[in-house]
Amino acid sequence: MTDDRTRLHGPDFAADPQTAYRRMRAAGPTAPVEIAPDVPATLVLGYAEALQVLRDPANFPKDPRTWERTVPQDCTVLPLMGHQPNCNGTDGAAHTRLRGAMTDALARVDTRELRTNLEETADALIDRFAADGKADLVEQYAQVLPLLMVTRICGSPPVTTEKIVSGALALFTGTDDGRSLRTTVVELVAAKRAKPGPDVVSWLLAHQAGLTDDEAVHQVALLCAAGSEPLQNLIANTLRLLLVDERFAGDLSGGSLPVADALDEVLWTDPPIANHGTVFPPREAQVGGTPVPADQPLLISFAGANTDPAVAAEGRVGNRAHIAFGAGRHACPTPAQRIARMTGTAAVERVLDRLPDLEPAVPADALEWKSSPFHRALASLPVTFPPPPQQIRPWLGPPPPVIRRDPGPHKPTGAWSSFVRWLRGG
Repeated sequence: MTDDRTRLHGPDFAADPQTAYRRMRAAGPTAPVEIAPDVPATLVLGYAEALQVLRDPANFPKDPRTWERTVPQDCTVLPLMGHQPNCNGTDGAAHTRLRGAMTDALARVDTRELRTNLEETADALIDRFAADGKADLVEQYAQVLPLLMVTRICGSPPVTTEKIVSGALALFTGTDDGRSLRTTVVELVAAKRAKPGPDVVSWLLAHQAGLTDDEAVHQVALLCAAGSEPLQNLIANTLRLLLVDERFAGDLSGGSLPVADALDEVLWTDPPIANHGTVFPPREAQVGGTPVPADQPLLISFAGANTDPAVAAEGRVGNRAHIAFGAGRHACPTPAQRIARMTGTAAVERVLDRLPDLEPAVPADALEWKSSPFHRALASLPVTFPPPPQQIRPWLGPPPPVIRRDPGPHKPTGAWSSFVRWLRGG
């Protein structure tokens, strides 16, 4: 591997990706990168160039199977970048069919009812650590709440919910290979086929697209993926910004919490999925006047494109022109974006409402970021606060499972790869 490629893996990039983006962008809108040891790729850093690629599936398709044959089977990025038979990993008629079913099912979710449930669930999680006066808002809060939201909209019964959340969190901590989680989702789909209800899984199965059970499993697996690390990162990154950025931190104890503003800021400058939207041009192509090789990963830097100097930095509050949710045919469906924003907003507001005197437990530059070429993810977010008056609220059904990290070194890449390998049916 030549030395002119920027390594997107390892702690150096994770600690300060924006400096790397600026350095690469100075040489042009695309840059040669290394996404794993000896695995080359091209990163698109220009906003206009990112839109060019995302809006042109004919020249920039999703199919990675030619590339897959060129990398070792134990390559750490292969599980996330390999072929996935869901609406995010297909093109053409298959994509249209699967995406239509997913979009229509998510559009039927009652977001007002979901927000009420989210707030109740958030309170139940906060009650677990409120009396301690300290917490890790990643492990004890942001890591669990989105998964509970996903199981809620999927109509998962309490026992199944506990198994799904426990299984997913065990994957992220590296204590399970995902087989039990896959078995649980297969069982959930089979149960909904036999006895449908007012939930996303039942609506997927009843859709005119005629999904098979296996196709529905892959769609539900995609929901689990979208409702885990990305949403966890959105919540944690927004809380971090509110705690450490002087533009926001001074207002936390006031009457009007700028949560929506902070959420927009994160989606612009620190999006939870920093680099992905991967495509595989079948022939050499031009991106912004620069040639990119055939059958090699072409990644969109959502973080780099959003901070492109060609895009005005002013007026980001309330501005949804960022591409944190993607663009073109494979953009996150509008109902899913609405659910994601609502989940992030409700999660952050409940913490700040319940614990208004929240303070970071360590300096901002001491926070640890996970080493990943794809995600902008905090490993932990330790905070302190005066314990509020005790308010134990009833938990409807089994309590959210507590899965604690292995005290040894954090290995996010392996855990995430295992989760995505499960999503693909491996």
